[in-house]
Amino acid sequence: MESLEQIKKPQIVYSCYFTRSREGEQFVPEHVLSYQLAGTLVMNTGDQDFVFKPGDFRFIRRNQLVKFTKYPPEHGEFKAVSLYLDQETLRAFSFEYGYKAKKWQHDKTVLTLNPNPLYKSYMDSLVPYLQENQTISANLQSIKLKEAILILLQANPELKDILFDFTEPGKIDLEAFMNKNFHFNVELKRFAYLTGRSLATFKRDFEKIFHNTPSRWLLQKRLQEAHFLIKEKGRAPSDVYLELGFEDLSHFSFAFKKTYGLAPSKLLLA
Repeated sequence: MESLEQIKKPQIVYSCYFTRSREGEQFVPEHVLSYQLAGTLVMNTGDQDFVFKPGDFRFIRRNQLVKFTKYPPEHGEFKAVSLYLDQETLRAFSFEYGYKAKKWQHDKTVLTLNPNPLYKSYMDSLVPYLQENQTISANLQSIKLKEAILILLQANPELKDILFDFTEPGKIDLEAFMNKNFHFNVELKRFAYLTGRSLATFKRDFEKIFHNTPSRWLLQKRLQEAHFLIKEKGRAPSDVYLELGFEDLSHFSFAFKKTYGLAPSKLLLA
């Protein structure tokens, strides 16, 4: 199977937004530990919503599809600190400390972590570096990431079997996966990876099952769902297009009109 390239991101990130913000591609390639400083973060995993307020801690498992919407407080800023625990760092930690994961099925995408003074003091120690735009050296960043892992293991020992599970996604039921996750805005190579296939095998298996190309099927599926939500549920087009994986409203409206003969706003009034 083709390997999925890693998304190059700083490993310790301070987020600050003045207006509501939505993420672009909704694929999480590495484990993420986050602390909400101000504002509200709403996350959707396809079948469950999570709401995080100031003071909340969260852990997101790697190789997951998740939608994020960031809401700043009134007259304020959305603020959060996130740590990306990459596989290289975790493998080195596992080797140094002798941690190994037991084989078990992880079913939770997002974990809400109970308040713990260790989490709070640790995150508070990062804020001065991040808010003052100081550069965290590679050596210091390595130490702080190791500290975060140690704190996670002390506060939530059960995370050992998630943190040190280095297996890649296995081949799964493609039809069931796509029908559940078609509304996530990710590239085809992400869908392929998460179903345990190379991109070429994914496309070949997809056409055998759906008798269509992935791109055409995704567009049709999303438009059908949009038609249902607007016509039957009275949803506004401006609300549903992002929810269903479209990049922008104009592209959604063009595709919708081409398929159904009228603009989505006209359907709402029909």
